[in-house]
Amino acid sequence: EVYLRESGGGSVQSGGSLRLTCTASGVTIDVSDMGWFRQAPGDKCELVSSISDRGTTYYAYSVKGRFTISHDNAKNTLYLAMNSLKPEDTARYYCRAGTENPTGRTPCVFFDDTNYVGQGTQVTVSS
Repeated sequence: EVYLRESGGGSVQSGGSLRLTCTASGVTIDVSDMGWFRQAPGDKCELVSSISDRGTTYYAYSVKGRFTISHDNAKNTLYLAMNSLKPEDTARYYCRAGTENPTGRTPCVFFDDTNYVGQGTQVTVSS
């Protein structure tokens, strides 16, 4: 059984930084397609960043240059370093194992049952 647990969210002021952590079990992160997506109340789902099993990364235009996705193979953990945070980054962030892109959906739902998602961690950025 795949289990993903996100942590590291919090409240910061605009310009601040946070690092989100996704601890995984039942899936080996460095040979899997992993990603982070987010959803704010009333907003559509957005895939923020992903990393393929070959190490190819993707960043949404809105976060490019500010966010960095990485993983620690020894800890089987996925990270999202977020710098220069803006109020529009406020959302609940979720870790995903799989390849489906939920961007544009309301709510964030996955139709492919080979995707797994954690419970999320809240990020709040104040101006």
